[in-house]
Amino acid sequence: MNLQDQIGALEVGVDQLIQAVRTAPALHIVDTPAAGPALAPTDTPAFEAPPKLEVPPSPFEDAGSVASVDTPEQPSARAETVEAPQAEPQAAESAEAETAAVEVADAADSANAQAEAVETSEASETAAAAPLLEVGRPSQNEITMTIGGQTVSLHPMQVGQLIEELANARASMQPEPPPGIPPGWRFASTKNPTMAVQKQSNGDRLLVLRHNGHGWVPFTFSPDMVVQMYMMLTQR
Repeated sequence: MNLQDQIGALEVGVDQLIQAVRTAPALHIVDTPAAGPALAPTDTPAFEAPPKLEVPPSPFEDAGSVASVDTPEQPSARAETVEAPQAEPQAAESAEAETAAVEVADAADSANAQAEAVETSEASETAAAAPLLEVGRPSQNEITMTIGGQTVSLHPMQVGQLIEELANARASMQPEPPPGIPPGWRFASTKNPTMAVQKQSNGDRLLVLRHNGHGWVPFTFSPDMVVQMYMMLTQR
């Protein structure tokens, strides 16, 4: 039943209700029995209740109340039903985007791994291709250094300059020299070396010793260390 049929049925029900009211019996006055006192003219007469009107049933009571018949709202439900399938393409696009992001991350990791492998290979090749240092001594006052097939001859003054430069650079390198004397250490000692002492502003002592091979070698001692060194040197 469409909306026009429902409105027509509703009008028919209203017409039947109006017709029933028009055909209802008129009200009549009932006389009071003579047993009681006579009513005064101003007394209110008693009325008989009119017969109960029977309203014919509505043609849409089987489908529910009239207020519940709101057919215009059905298009809204259809609109919601039509919009629901749009969620599937959005979910598919989201899944494709996540898959693409995972593939990009995997590609980046693979590229990083390849770059690290190349760097490691280059470092290994560089270490393997590092030139070998060879030191020779053709005479007492001359040494030769060969690096990568290139040989250089150094005289005593040049050797002393090289030792000084290497010692200054080695002092700031890591790891430091071992704290103990390593086994098999080879050295050349200088007996009764020339020395110079200088007092520092903070109370330390600067002691410079002249070694025949290393040249002038400086050492700095705190006051406590000076006392300990004196006790060590004078101990019997």
